[in-house]
Amino acid sequence: MKKSVLLTALLLAGQAMAAAPVEDLGGGSADERIAKLERILKAKQQTDFDMQRRLDSLQQEVLDLRGLTEQQNYQINQMLERQRKLYEEIANLQAAPVAKPNVVAAGTDTVVSTTPSAVAQPGGEVVEASLNETATYENAINLVLKERKYDEAISAFRSFIKQFPGSNYTDNANYWLGQLLYNKNELDEARGAFTVVVEKYPDSSKRGDSLVKLGLIAEKKGDTVGAKNLYRKVVKEYANSAAARIAQQQLNAL
Repeated sequence: MKKSVLLTALLLAGQAMAAAPVEDLGGGSADERIAKLERILKAKQQTDFDMQRRLDSLQQEVLDLRGLTEQQNYQINQMLERQRKLYEEIANLQAAPVAKPNVVAAGTDTVVSTTPSAVAQPGGEVVEASLNETATYENAINLVLKERKYDEAISAFRSFIKQFPGSNYTDNANYWLGQLLYNKNELDEARGAFTVVVEKYPDSSKRGDSLVKLGLIAEKKGDTVGAKNLYRKVVKEYANSAAARIAQQQLNAL
């Protein structure tokens, strides 16, 4: 019986020998050789487990990169659309006729009113503010994507949020600020920026990603229950999105 078990174990261990640490069976009794084979099999199992963990880690990195690519593409499309609208506004203003001064006849005298047009003046102010807003936001983005000046980008996004609190880009700016702070391991401040996106911008395209980042921060702080709740929220509310895939991956790992 022991010989049969030994032969079976030898066959099973054949494939494991290449990956598992090689151990000379040497002499000894059948029990000793079987014990050595069991150690080889356990080493193979541990090797397989470590390899699976590495594969899971690589898969997580791929998902993160894919999510970042989707985010950047969305942001670029938003900026292009905003620029197109601004150019249309500028073209319309340039094509609009200049308001003529009001002329009032009074006997033989003529009174000319030099009051500026009420329509043209506010229009010019709106376009100027929009151009400044877009340029300020793009400058902050370029500090991240082109110049890799992350500390300067943090200051730029903070300045933008303060200067343009009602901007269409404010949710994006808070997300970028949170991501930069998260990369620096300034978790409390990063959590504050992501929380702004989640709570103040329910329709933002960055809300799902912000929830994932809040889950990762909770994990790092040892709050496993809180992290799971955040990941489940993402999976439920943003099914089939890149954020949901990352959240599910994190749930599986906890």
